[in-house]
Amino acid sequence: MHLPESLQDLAYSDAVRFLRRPRSISRILAAIFSLVIFSSLLTDGYQNTTESPQLLCVLKSNNTACSFAVGAGFLSFLSTLVFLALDAHENRIASTRFKTSCQLLDFIVAVLWAGVWFTGFCFLAGQWQHSRHNHFLLGNSSAKAAIAFAFFSIPVWAFQAYMAFQDLRKDVPVPYKRSLDEGGVVLNTLTPPSAASPVSISAASSAVSPYLTAPKGPRLAMMPDN
Repeated sequence: MHLPESLQDLAYSDAVRFLRRPRSISRILAAIFSLVIFSSLLTDGYQNTTESPQLLCVLKSNNTACSFAVGAGFLSFLSTLVFLALDAHENRIASTRFKTSCQLLDFIVAVLWAGVWFTGFCFLAGQWQHSRHNHFLLGNSSAKAAIAFAFFSIPVWAFQAYMAFQDLRKDVPVPYKRSLDEGGVVLNTLTPPSAASPVSISAASSAVSPYLTAPKGPRLAMMPDN
């Protein structure tokens, strides 16, 4: 493994340049936001009240809201790591069809997660608005953090969808381009140079001319008189 000799070499290394790409930055932000959402509600999202020892969700005592935020945040975190790993090995992908499929999947997943977090933000904010904030001793800050980072996740995933769409527009395959290129190579190989064609034709005609003569007509023989 090559270790950078100075900070300048480290700044221009492949890993640092990969992490400084806008796509990589957006994926890292999406992973951090998802981690904050599901970890905050998983640790402090379920609290008991002063009247009951039963654990309830701090969002209007609706366990569905906390379960949705925890599950969506965890799945979003995993999908971000998967696409970040694909980006890291993107230069090793030789198949154009597989690369295009990954870009299309990236676009679809980004659009879906942008819609999920928009819906989740509206749902979590509505549950928090109708919940009694003094009903639980702890967990209010965790609920606010989950709602805030759910809102921040919307533009991040929308930006990833935009980047994936731009990649799809760049790498749209041209139909029959490869076959046309191969046909052009074959035609250029089989077609002789224009300068050499008269020479070959004249040589061929000179070689064949002794054998291709015009047929002669019948000769009339003179008979001697007796």
